[in-house]
Amino acid sequence: MIHTLPKLFALVVASVTFCASAQQAAPAAPQAPAAGAKSIESKVAMCIGCHGIKGYRASFPEVYQVPMISGQNAKYIASALNAYKKGDRKHPTMRGVATTLSEQDINDIAAYYEASGKKDGEHPLPDTQSRQPDAQVAALLQKAACVSCHGSNFSKPIDPSYPKIAGQHSDYLYVALRSYKTEGNPNFGRNNGVMGAIAKQFSNAELKALAGYVGSLDSQLSVQPESRFR
Repeated sequence: MIHTLPKLFALVVASVTFCASAQQAAPAAPQAPAAGAKSIESKVAMCIGCHGIKGYRASFPEVYQVPMISGQNAKYIASALNAYKKGDRKHPTMRGVATTLSEQDINDIAAYYEASGKKDGEHPLPDTQSRQPDAQVAALLQKAACVSCHGSNFSKPIDPSYPKIAGQHSDYLYVALRSYKTEGNPNFGRNNGVMGAIAKQFSNAELKALAGYVGSLDSQLSVQPESRFR
């Protein structure tokens, strides 16, 4: 009995050592999200009620289709949301939404909508417009120099903080262009020196003609409705 005790002790030590090693080698259990962290679904919850319904129309400052944002450049979406948050873009609903978002929320939402419009195997748009403008619109486009920022097909802007505009809803494009001409209205307008200078060169009828042509082009933008809205 005396001679077996050292062997028994050695076995116990070996067993404990093996169990400890097995615990160290086991993969760590997945950690729960940090307290207060929001899912992407909760972050876009305020967006889908307008931008996730095909044909949905806003009623301020007039009736027009809300813009398609699926497939839009993430950097542009983030820039627009920050502009609403700061008040550089004036729109009561959008400002109300933007002021609730953190910088991380804005970046996550922007990345979500850029990715949501991409489809596997989708061919890129040609480098030139899918249809040519008439003489009047061609002169307006040349005067505005739209291609110098938005690209020759209006879907390849020179900087991702600029929007893709080809195929965007024409009525929205018209309202957006007109908003750059608006000054002094606390609830409507956009503060952008470059776009303001461009838009102020044109009458509203000319802006509508520009918007009509650009909106008629092939687009990378779309509405991706939630299943409950299909």
